[in-house]
Amino acid sequence: MGTMVISGTVVLVILGFGNHTWWLVAVALLFVYMQYGRGGTSASSPGGPSGGASGGPSGGASGGTPGSYRAYRDRRDKQARWDRRYRREHPLESRRQARERKG
Repeated sequence: MGTMVISGTVVLVILGFGNHTWWLVAVALLFVYMQYGRGGTSASSPGGPSGGASGGPSGGASGGTPGSYRAYRDRRDKQARWDRRYRREHPLESRRQARERKG
């Protein structure tokens, strides 16, 4: 997707030497791609800063970078909460798994 946007921008810039309106179209294309096309963060995205404690992969507490330590911590904490909930709701199953792990 990024390669197509870059090549389209180059074509529009080349066309812009004859008609300057194409330069405006190229800038608009880059703007739209930067805001919505990369799957990055934007203020109007559902997982943006106003998302609160939802901690989705595209914003909120994770900072918008999927490879960041904060995103890792959020995923780890969410998994720990699910594990605790499972153990609370299925006490016999979690005991059986613990016995199988011991030997």
